[in-house]
Amino acid sequence: MNLDHNKYMYRCLTLAKKGIGTTRPNPSVGAVIVYNNKIIGEGFTSQYGGPHAEVNAIRSVNDSSLLQKATIYVTLEPCSHYGKTPPCADLIAKHKIPEVVIGVIDTNNLVAGKGIERLKKAGCKVHVGVLEDECREHHKRFFTVQNKKRPYIILKWAETKNGYIAPLSKLKQEPVWISNEYSKQLAHKFRAQEHAILVGTTTVIADNPKLNVRTWTGNNPIRIVLDRKLRIPEELNVFDGSMLTIVFTEKPEINQENILFEKIDFSKDIATQICEVLNKHNIQSLIIEGGRETIQTFITANLWDEAKVFIGENEFLNGVKAPVIQKKVTLEEHIKNDILRTYIND
Repeated sequence: MNLDHNKYMYRCLTLAKKGIGTTRPNPSVGAVIVYNNKIIGEGFTSQYGGPHAEVNAIRSVNDSSLLQKATIYVTLEPCSHYGKTPPCADLIAKHKIPEVVIGVIDTNNLVAGKGIERLKKAGCKVHVGVLEDECREHHKRFFTVQNKKRPYIILKWAETKNGYIAPLSKLKQEPVWISNEYSKQLAHKFRAQEHAILVGTTTVIADNPKLNVRTWTGNNPIRIVLDRKLRIPEELNVFDGSMLTIVFTEKPEINQENILFEKIDFSKDIATQICEVLNKHNIQSLIIEGGRETIQTFITANLWDEAKVFIGENEFLNGVKAPVIQKKVTLEEHIKNDILRTYIND
């Protein structure tokens, strides 16, 4: 394979990362246009409702006559249907771009090879599967929704060096920080990248969290709260109405402004029910920051895709034991004096 294909697809992936957290429910695609081994245009997917990556890349080309001699690289198969915008496959054909290099085929039933078919019928030479694994990894949230009909699920917690996630008791109704300030900032970056964030009743009552993005730039995730008996006091932060909040409960309740109540059966498989409801709300990804019981529920149900575990320097004499994952560590990084372990659920 021509190594230039890889080089330009890596550039596509770099661009595509800029749209994570802003394009949903659309995937964040990257596109690069190359003529004479030189990039003449590039772009990534705009916020939902705006132009797709291919449109932005084509618009960025100063001399449109070069498009008829160029190659366009895209991380994901160009769309072939009308949504908020016209089909990108048709736009590529309209500008007579002769060669198209695609990272991975779109599994959305509305596309799923139809974009490639349109391009070939228009006379384009199409290459598929350049950096396919890397492109599939980048589009993991989109593919999980399409293929598994549930959000991409990330488990996240911090634990002490001796394996505790929280102390048994504390003096104030606020979080006890185990990790350092750099890990905290990174955790807020994770929040900004995901569509929703979930916690349980105990975490809300004990910590009164805001569950927003404060030490990073980005959108606040939708708040998901488990409150079986509706025990959480109305004055706590999760009910301040500042952002959309979905509450899972077994008791009937009337929706309020920016607060929705979803009734599920807590005596049955909670994790599966939550996934079904969140899919109904078109939520593409979920980061779970609850306590041990909430996180372990999803581990036991095997409904998770990735886990981010921060390990701090300090120790508790006793406390709540951290969740347990029976998987090998995929990646271990040092965040100053903290350790960040990433687990992937294959």
